[in-house]
Amino acid sequence: MLKFIKGFGYAFSGIVYAFKTQLNFKFHIAALLVTAVAGWHFTLSVNEWLWIIAAAAIVLITELLNTAIEVLVDLVSPDINPKAKIIKDVAAASVLIAAIAAAIIGLIIFIPKIF
Repeated sequence: MLKFIKGFGYAFSGIVYAFKTQLNFKFHIAALLVTAVAGWHFTLSVNEWLWIIAAAAIVLITELLNTAIEVLVDLVSPDINPKAKIIKDVAAASVLIAAIAAAIIGLIIFIPKIF
């Protein structure tokens, strides 16, 4: 049971690391907070909240995985390597796709409420 509880501490440390070192992670957290305030202001339905939560989770998860991949690539390939660049670029592309999808979901939900 102690190992299970320690696992939460390790996970929280990962989130703290990403927040302290990754500008994009901070940006995504800020966007999530703005979206949450907007959702509260417009009194989103349960279904709309579920879409927002799912989109935000996917963006944050991909950002954390991207960070882990970047750190791992830097560890195993400290010198400039074209294949290492491809790995980092593809990982970053996954975050971009998730963020674009989240933005589209947000627009679909919020535009009708604004106009």
